[in-house]
Amino acid sequence: MTEIRAQITASIWQVNTAVGNEVAEGDELIILESMKMELPVLAPVAGRIVALHVSVEDKVLEGDLLITLE
Repeated sequence: MTEIRAQITASIWQVNTAVGNEVAEGDELIILESMKMELPVLAPVAGRIVALHVSVEDKVLEGDLLITLE
């Protein structure tokens, strides 16, 4: 299992995947918004999304769990 965590305190602006989706390394999964900047969250490895822990407009802190990959 691979846990993908927020790199910064931000809002979830866009979620570009869903549970069950197969993703490739480097795919854009989520876009965070902080201080009018968009920050993409990329898949660090190929895998399948087993859990999405956030939704659009959620607020996250640095280190919060966003996605679990298998």
